[in-house]
Amino acid sequence: MTSLDVRIERFPISGTFTISRGSKTEAVVVVVELRDGHLTGRGECVPYARYGETPEQVRADIATLAPDIAAGLDHATLQARLPPGAARNALDCALWDLEAKRTGIPVHVRLGLPEPKPLVTAFTLSLDTPEAMAAAARAAGRPLLKLKLGSGDGDAARLAAIRDAVPAARLIVDANEGWTPDTLEARLAACAAAGVELVEQPLPAADDEMLRRIVRPLPVCADESVHDRASLPGLVGKYDAVNIKLDKAGGLTEAFAMAQAAHGLGFSVMVGCMLATSLAMAPALLVAQRAQVVDLDGPLLLARDREGGLHYEGATVFPAPPTLWG
Repeated sequence: MTSLDVRIERFPISGTFTISRGSKTEAVVVVVELRDGHLTGRGECVPYARYGETPEQVRADIATLAPDIAAGLDHATLQARLPPGAARNALDCALWDLEAKRTGIPVHVRLGLPEPKPLVTAFTLSLDTPEAMAAAARAAGRPLLKLKLGSGDGDAARLAAIRDAVPAARLIVDANEGWTPDTLEARLAACAAAGVELVEQPLPAADDEMLRRIVRPLPVCADESVHDRASLPGLVGKYDAVNIKLDKAGGLTEAFAMAQAAHGLGFSVMVGCMLATSLAMAPALLVAQRAQVVDLDGPLLLARDREGGLHYEGATVFPAPPTLWG
């Protein structure tokens, strides 16, 4: 019989992480462990206030499924019992991990994927003054930088300062819904002038219809506007790419199917993450194998990762060892 342990864990962030919605100094995650004798399957999620989630509620939602888990909960039943979101993600990933340990068959084989390869991940620069972001860009020394931009003035100055500091770096931008329809075209033009390759979620999800009516000078990626497969058709014509995060999709099962559906609709795929440890990144790395943009730098932004985490060499992240997950 499989038993459930679910708990909240906290990991300090290296400094302060700031986006257009606010700042934080720690990553709060919910960890699921499914135990079957001497075997343990693990999953991790990040409850996100933007979607009405709290760590305590996510933990409670997961705990309600303890009888189902003891009775042999599978992925299909889990998909029906919980909606897309953090709680389903942690349980789904723990199920995949436990199944790999029970059978000795790695998750990537069960998904029909080739051996996963190391990938280059973006490295995120927290929202700050132009001077501070330029200094952070130089210090990072990464080939692909993700810039958090804001809701007020100053984004054009930030872009110019960063581009001057790192002329050879590839840049992507994440506005986290912080721009407005009246500033959208000017800010997209500033991004294009700075050589930015992609802009994530420039407008609030409820106000993104304007994206259909303008000529986009560079690709625009949905983040807060996209969750699971059901949200994809409504984005056609507004966005060029979608950011798939396991915490939004509700697990590896949905995220993998979602990536296939997104490609079928003509979207480029970005695989992203919340601020979390390597345990949350490990399953996302499998979806990222076929992504055009990878943003799985969560552990690099922490003061400490969990023990036995992923191996990063500069901008390259390596597949998870089976002792971590999968």
